[in-house]
Amino acid sequence: MQNFAIAVLGTFDSKGEEHRFLKERIEARGIRTVTVHAGTREPSPFPVDHDLYTNVVLSLPEGERGRDRSIQAVLEAGGRLLLELHRNGVIHGVVSAGGGTGTHLSTGIMRALPIGVPKVMVSTVASRDMSAVVGTRDVTMMHSVADILGVNSLLGPILDQAAGAVCGMARPTWVPDGGRQRIGLTMFGFITAAAEAVKTRLEAMGYEVIAFHANGTGGMAMEELAAEGFFDGLLDLATHELADELKGGYCRGIGPQRLAPVPGRSVPRLVVPGGLDCAVLEFTRETVPEEYRDRPIFFYDFRSAVRLSVEESLIIADQVSARLNLRPEGVGVLVPWGGWSEADGPDGPLHAPEIGRALVDRLRRGLNPAIPVQESDLHINDPAFADTAARTMHEMLRG
Repeated sequence: MQNFAIAVLGTFDSKGEEHRFLKERIEARGIRTVTVHAGTREPSPFPVDHDLYTNVVLSLPEGERGRDRSIQAVLEAGGRLLLELHRNGVIHGVVSAGGGTGTHLSTGIMRALPIGVPKVMVSTVASRDMSAVVGTRDVTMMHSVADILGVNSLLGPILDQAAGAVCGMARPTWVPDGGRQRIGLTMFGFITAAAEAVKTRLEAMGYEVIAFHANGTGGMAMEELAAEGFFDGLLDLATHELADELKGGYCRGIGPQRLAPVPGRSVPRLVVPGGLDCAVLEFTRETVPEEYRDRPIFFYDFRSAVRLSVEESLIIADQVSARLNLRPEGVGVLVPWGGWSEADGPDGPLHAPEIGRALVDRLRRGLNPAIPVQESDLHINDPAFADTAARTMHEMLRG
């Protein structure tokens, strides 16, 4: 296809040789390239299709060309450029290589592209914590192992593999079945049985169910996809991220968009307090922090779950009601009184129904009366509760 192309994106003023090599290796596979220079110091050392330094940085007033402002301007302009090229059918994937700054710039620009558009980043810092770099998008990170300073017998094969990877990724051979309504489902480890059962029941009703690990990033990814029109309904089975956000736990990292109305769209949302009995923190039996030694604890692996207090539960109840009240239409709440996680049940180490009752009572008082609160005596992982949750979601989707 003549218009089929891969974007080669990066800081060509510092990594020109390496990006030229990526361009050549892609073209050697019979695919066109579109080069985008995202450097903020100098123009590209070789001709490019889009030079953000010349077109963006040099257009800033001289007093606003500091490194931070230049980077921000390139991030914004680069994201708009790639999105426009993709929407116009020009590019079908993007690849880049860089160090710390180059990785920050290139991945920040890549993330403007929708999920499903291949995004490959060869990076010197890929072995570090990449949560902020990848974010909620499907960015593929490749560790360069050696620093990126010239093409050599170690880096060359890695760059060639990246070129081959993005070319292959841009031409998928599998096409998903269409026509089914899609439901976003949140889950995490302590309610896996519930999520599996709900998924099975909804699929039997003819829906496609896409699960998200409620680990901070997962919940936010679901919200973003809902805003892009990807989902017909949301079954928030695991709202545990709010507990970890409050306590700085393992699944923290959500923003104010979590549980808020989907912008510009009406998407039914069923909310279940899955995992709101506890916060998951990184410590073991041997390393329990002093502040939690008097609390019930469920020891798991390198993480442990701490029972939330009444005060903490009331804070979360207020957060949930405030977010759901922003647009109460199409919202419902379903409470399983038998327990909210595998650690919260009659025989579980975190079972404290009076704390759960305090949270739900506060939630009821804070919620708009238009939001129905349905109750069940079952445990969240009981197969019969999955029947109730799936049926309720189905009825909400039918209006």
